[in-house]
Amino acid sequence: MKNKNNNMAQWGQAIADLLPPHQHPAMHLGLDRIKQLLAALGNPQDRVPSIHVAGTNGKGSVCAYVSSILAAAGYRVGRYTSPHLRDWTERICINGEAIAPEDLYHFLVRVVEVVNPENSPTQFEVFTAAAWLYFAEQECDVAVMEVGLGGRLDATNVCDRPLATVIVSIGWDHWQVLGPTLGDIAREKAGILKPHSPAIIGPVPPEAQTAIQERIQELNCPAIYPPAATDLGGGKARFADIEVQLPLVGAHQLQNSALAIATVQTLPPSDWTISPQAIQQGIAQTQWPGRLEWSMWKQRRILIDGAHNPESAIVLRQYLDTLEPKPIHWVMGMLSTKSHTEILQILLRPGDRLFTVPVPDSNCVSPQALAELAQTLQSDLYSCEPYEDLAHALDAAAIDSSGLTVVCGSLYLLEWVMGNG
Repeated sequence: MKNKNNNMAQWGQAIADLLPPHQHPAMHLGLDRIKQLLAALGNPQDRVPSIHVAGTNGKGSVCAYVSSILAAAGYRVGRYTSPHLRDWTERICINGEAIAPEDLYHFLVRVVEVVNPENSPTQFEVFTAAAWLYFAEQECDVAVMEVGLGGRLDATNVCDRPLATVIVSIGWDHWQVLGPTLGDIAREKAGILKPHSPAIIGPVPPEAQTAIQERIQELNCPAIYPPAATDLGGGKARFADIEVQLPLVGAHQLQNSALAIATVQTLPPSDWTISPQAIQQGIAQTQWPGRLEWSMWKQRRILIDGAHNPESAIVLRQYLDTLEPKPIHWVMGMLSTKSHTEILQILLRPGDRLFTVPVPDSNCVSPQALAELAQTLQSDLYSCEPYEDLAHALDAAAIDSSGLTVVCGSLYLLEWVMGNG
């Protein structure tokens, strides 16, 4: 295992050295670079039917459910998601199996070789092009593509006629780029909708619903608004007449699973054979790490979650409220662009302990500043301590077994924890 980990680390470094420097996609939205890059590669995206998924929260889970169902039905399914939690290969999968690191490196080399230096693509655009090229050459029956940011100008938005488009949710994230109102944000995400392609829409606020509906009418999209699955208890749920076992925890998975099932049911039966049994099997076998996931840190059980905006913080808080009451030992770091005040107000309770940390390799709010803000919002914390080292904060949080250690605030935190636990 050690040799395998070392090999992954070596490939990971080689991939990182090959890619352009990481730039926040919000600063470089646009389709001209990705279209030029794909054209130089022979437009591989035109050779693979696609299902396109956008949303503030839940889009990764929906992609995982849809991919797993289609794989259970016997299809060869590519899945493209971001960011990764452990290593680069997680972003590009076929039937749940991540691309081999050496294959990823060589596909990225092929993409980099056709880059126009006068119109250099971003890291995300290079990766997106590599995903399309891989899926096309592996002769995938379908590619399930997760939007990176927004939708209209996201690098994944390059197909004229997707099999279906999904908008899972609309909330306050990346509003600095997507627009100052929920209507503005919704219009950007609705940019993935295409003429006459089915649109599957999750529950969204009224202002967002109006903006999405306007786009649906303009494009003449068949629109579906699936209700959440019915909770049957014990992790079981029913959508329409299909009973499923949900492997992902949290009440929000009732809606996410319903959106996924509704999406595969829009595929024309003349071209796609998806039985109720395939839906049941696919849902049951779905894996999506880092979201309300129980993990270990030095023989201590901890909960890790990607909650990084108010909507996902509410989901985390609701899940914690279903557990045996315990003080929460929060290990938390956030990017500087996030809604720090609102997230802290949702999560913190009197008697909790808070360990604030930097988010690795990112532009984050300082641990000291985050701790000071938390103390002004929740004066009855048992303790509140800034740490400059994530490992030391985790050690301090997990040592007291009378409380539950929860790591949240950024997916980049989880990447580090899962790679070092």
